[in-house]
Amino acid sequence: MKQLLPKLAYFGVVFLFIPKEAYAMHIMEGYLPIRWAIFWFVLCLPFLVKGLMAIRKVVKENPESKLLLALSGAFTFVLSALKIPSVTGSCSHPTGVGLGSVLFGPFVMSVLGSIVLLFQALLLAHGGLTTLGANIFSMAIVGPFIAIGVFKLITKWGLSFSVAVFFAAMLGDLGTYVMTSIQLALAFPAEIGGFLGSFQKFASIFAITQIPLAVSEGLLTVMIMNFIQKYNMSELIKLRILKAKES
Repeated sequence: MKQLLPKLAYFGVVFLFIPKEAYAMHIMEGYLPIRWAIFWFVLCLPFLVKGLMAIRKVVKENPESKLLLALSGAFTFVLSALKIPSVTGSCSHPTGVGLGSVLFGPFVMSVLGSIVLLFQALLLAHGGLTTLGANIFSMAIVGPFIAIGVFKLITKWGLSFSVAVFFAAMLGDLGTYVMTSIQLALAFPAEIGGFLGSFQKFASIFAITQIPLAVSEGLLTVMIMNFIQKYNMSELIKLRILKAKES
């Protein structure tokens, strides 16, 4: 049964290269003023440098983890490319960053998420190159840091591993959308109400759709993690995830 994990990872990688139309809340090409586009891109650079170093360390210490790295990236790509219509007439999507954040930490996930966002911008017209920095910061940096913070906090409380994974994925998802709303509000403050008025407007657009999506993402992430636990426990031991499970 251990062979199922490679098949799952390979399926995700193959799916990554299937062109299809995608709609979601990644900030679209050309939407941000150039000064904000540059600001968010520069802000991402230290995280990406640290992430590359972290990936190099993980692969060097545990070469077998390459498969889980591929799975984490594919999982993020598949979920964040889904089109979910919103009641507002817009669309929303899960993020998929919780799995990789728990397995490898937020810095590794910042690189995996950036690769996903770059492929989506180039192949699916999902997001954009000028807004890549802003999208990376919200989904591939803020989301993973929230996810790992929640995961560590809940495990310290003595709750089960599955509960910790669920809330990590769910709140990492919601945190991404809060950050995106902040980015848009900073770039486009309202004439009445300024930043807070604009933030309320942007945050409310996707809130009704995103909450059930975040819950669904949390449940799906728990299912995938349970699958990994069942058929690839040795990798979790090497990645020091088993200790959290036993708590």
